[in-house]
Amino acid sequence: MISATNLSVFSLSGLNDTTTKQRVTLFSFTLLCYILILLVNGALIVTIILEEKLHEPMYIFLCNLCINSVYGTTAFYPKFLFDLLSYVHVISYAGCLLQVFVIYSYAATEFSILALMAYDRYVAICRPLEYHAVMTKHRVVVFVCLSILVPFLCQTIVMIMTSRLELCGSQIEKLYCENWSILKLSCNSITTNNIVGFIVIFFYLGHDLFILCSYVYLIKSVLKSREGRRKFMQTCVPHLLCLLNVSAALLFDLMYARYGSSSVSQSVKNFMAIQFLMFPPILNPIIYGLKLTHVRKIFLRLFTDNKQVKGLG
Repeated sequence: MISATNLSVFSLSGLNDTTTKQRVTLFSFTLLCYILILLVNGALIVTIILEEKLHEPMYIFLCNLCINSVYGTTAFYPKFLFDLLSYVHVISYAGCLLQVFVIYSYAATEFSILALMAYDRYVAICRPLEYHAVMTKHRVVVFVCLSILVPFLCQTIVMIMTSRLELCGSQIEKLYCENWSILKLSCNSITTNNIVGFIVIFFYLGHDLFILCSYVYLIKSVLKSREGRRKFMQTCVPHLLCLLNVSAALLFDLMYARYGSSSVSQSVKNFMAIQFLMFPPILNPIIYGLKLTHVRKIFLRLFTDNKQVKGLG
């Protein structure tokens, strides 16, 4: 039995079966992914911040979605890249809990922001005359703050409960720290932790249901006018693609972590574990950047103007 006060490090065994050649390949691919995540999200963040025309609720939510992607992936990629170059894969107890907190709060915040974006599209398309009265600057600020603070509060409660467990081991069979992997090391009953965990999961699945309900109303509304259909295709389709992207990746990882087969190879387990930290952060800004004509035009204009300034210099 190991108390939290005596446990200093966790061992991460996800890379134990990889050869040196495989690690070099993985390092190159992972570094490329991380750079791509920083570039595509950073480009969209800078574009929205610099362009005053984009200081509208939908783009503010989109900007926060990109900031959240950078926040979440930073908890995984630097440590993983370091582990690929090392033969000892350990993480401190405090570092492990911090990594769990950041990755889980990133995932929860992603759902919160996507729910806000669905509400924004619902008001814009179904109640266009009331849009500016409903989506005021003050309300947008409150919504953004809640989308960050509520996930942080939920994960703080989860982490406090996890930190009080007495553990009977220190080996985590993954590439990074995950709450379920820590719970499995507990010497005592984790029923309370499971109940709280499922409450949080169902709370955020409720976000998915809210988004789906809002889109039922949206689809009913857009069928009535050509302008409504145009708005739906331009701004709602990217949002739906992002929602499917995030939901599928997270649900797959969540279900596999708890109920997946032990006979599956470690490389497949590793891929399943990191997909939600790879695909949504890359695809979300690309989907929005390509689909939202206004964002794409402004980004290209800013990029072109920057090149012209450098050419004159």
